[in-house]
Amino acid sequence: MKPTMTVAQPSAPIALALLSLSLSMLLAALGTSIVNVGLPTLAEAFDASFQQVQWVLIAYLLAITTLIVSVGRLGDKLGRRRLLLSGIALFTFASALCGLAPSLGVLIGARALQGLAAAIMMALTMALVGESVPKASTGSAMGLLGTMSAVGTAMGPSLGGLLIDGFGWRAMVLVTVPLGLLTWLLAYRHLPAAAPTPKVPSAGFDSLGTALLALTLGAYALAMTLGHGSFGWLNGALLLGALLGLGLFIHVEARAASPLISLNIFRDRHLSASLVMSALVTTVMMATLVVGPFYLAQGLGLETLRVGLVLSVGPVVAALTSVPAGRVVDRFGTRRITFGGLGAMVLGCLGLSALPLGSGIVGYVAPMMVVTLGYALFQTANNTGVMAQVTQDNRGVIAGLLNLSRNLGLVTGASVLGAVFAMASTAATHNLAHPQAVASGMRITFAVALVLVGMALVIALVNRSR
Repeated sequence: MKPTMTVAQPSAPIALALLSLSLSMLLAALGTSIVNVGLPTLAEAFDASFQQVQWVLIAYLLAITTLIVSVGRLGDKLGRRRLLLSGIALFTFASALCGLAPSLGVLIGARALQGLAAAIMMALTMALVGESVPKASTGSAMGLLGTMSAVGTAMGPSLGGLLIDGFGWRAMVLVTVPLGLLTWLLAYRHLPAAAPTPKVPSAGFDSLGTALLALTLGAYALAMTLGHGSFGWLNGALLLGALLGLGLFIHVEARAASPLISLNIFRDRHLSASLVMSALVTTVMMATLVVGPFYLAQGLGLETLRVGLVLSVGPVVAALTSVPAGRVVDRFGTRRITFGGLGAMVLGCLGLSALPLGSGIVGYVAPMMVVTLGYALFQTANNTGVMAQVTQDNRGVIAGLLNLSRNLGLVTGASVLGAVFAMASTAATHNLAHPQAVASGMRITFAVALVLVGMALVIALVNRSR
């Protein structure tokens, strides 16, 4: 009897631990996408401009981008399970505060608090995979997390629209409260306790490095998001401040007794290459979210409902393929699947860069599905390859760096490739609303995206040869 119980018992705890991690990733993704559809409603409810209510989204993204590495390191020091439970509880509290917000300012502040919690959840969810599942199943677990992230992104706009239509905008943000409570309960009961580690003298937490990195990333994110497509003196000043902050951060970290990010880890060429490739690939994926709505609405003349349905195809493909991608990674290894994913993205971007306007919805959806499939393969293989080789004491900060590279790609894609699309479209006919102008702008934007994916493929080839 005992041998039978020893084999059967571990599967249930592992499954429940994975479920809690998956729900944590789902909450963080849902927090990003669910408010987008509600921005017009919020502008009307608070009698505010679109530029003002846009900070409901920006505050969340800024908090994640500026703090995700710091909370990863904090998890390495204080305990990842303990900090993740605190992050889930904070996210649930901030969601309730968002739903009860009496003014737009309070709502924006609550969203920033929610973003801090989401940073904790995103970084430590990935880091805890190594402690919750066997190493041979890491790829499958990473694929599952990718699926939940895609599901959260896909269902956010439709769920938010449904709740606003039936119950008002407050229901849109309150829906994550019961889900947060369930996630916390599952994580508390089923996440494994941290393995005991020998007591060693600690030099403490790098507060100065944390502050410098947060200010540097905040300046970069603001430089990329302010101005709505135009790059003025304020954007330039913020970008210069970000460059100076980066230099000062490197100077401080090289001399810190217990640095936030040990600069020695970047001597690992595999890790450095993986971070750069992740940023490049995510920049391209953000272009699909920025350019796609314009092309479908103004290029193909689709109404809003059909635009939303077509845009959901990408996240649905990612949701359906991430878990199989993880199994493929476990079987064939990370390098082959990395090349396969990047190769698929090259083919998809090539198709979009040569897409004639007369090809219609099918002409757009087919290469977009190839791009999304390639992205799901690449992300699963890339994340698995990095996290499988990380030492126990660096899991949090490395997971934070992976998420940071993704967020920087999102910010850069929205701003830089968004600006490329705007300039290419207006250069065609001096009228952004003209279908031919939109089609021309999309082709040029994905030609640039093709170059970026090509760069990632070259990096992968060089990294393999070394």
